[in-house]
Amino acid sequence: MNAKEIIARRVALELENGNVVNLGIGLPTMVVNYLPAGVDVTLQSENGFVGLGSLTGAADPNLVNAGGQPCGVIPGAAMFDSATSFMLIRGGHVDVTVLGGLEVDQSGNLANWMVPGKMVPGMGGAMDLVTGAKKVIIAMEHCAKDGSSKILQECRLPLTGKGVVDLIITELGVFRVTKEGLVCEEIADGVDVEFVKTRTEATLIISPDLKPMQNIS
Repeated sequence: MNAKEIIARRVALELENGNVVNLGIGLPTMVVNYLPAGVDVTLQSENGFVGLGSLTGAADPNLVNAGGQPCGVIPGAAMFDSATSFMLIRGGHVDVTVLGGLEVDQSGNLANWMVPGKMVPGMGGAMDLVTGAKKVIIAMEHCAKDGSSKILQECRLPLTGKGVVDLIITELGVFRVTKEGLVCEEIADGVDVEFVKTRTEATLIISPDLKPMQNIS
């Protein structure tokens, strides 16, 4: 499995039956393809519907998700305007949002919407999601393309939200934001704690109950 699939499979284990879930663009959209048997969630798309279907099924070219990808819907799906969509988000009706990240720090701050000097299409709904969703999971590769850590002591890019992240899942492990700091709870097969520390700028607290990273085979 490649890094993105490892991450998506592990994130899927965090979702519970009956959850209303928003998946951000990019890697998070893969999560729906790996839901465990018996887990039924309702996927909300911020561009105006609930009942988003798996991207591996038959996609309707006239229907796209928030990232502009052709997608499908499940029976019972409902369409509505943007105002209603963001009423659901801002009103606290989304149980979990899964988003990508450019940077996350040990205090749970998130930067994922812009890099100064580069063109961006807009901030999208991320700022609303991180404040409105009950649980915020960041699904991202552990390091940037240049090898630098994306899990920092303090974010350097403009923030999407301050103190909003609950859980970070990368191909190297699972990290929970707590009042005491960033706790490494799970570690991927084939790597050790020291390797993870060398790839992480943030100060890690190693859980006394550290266990192998769960996955869906």
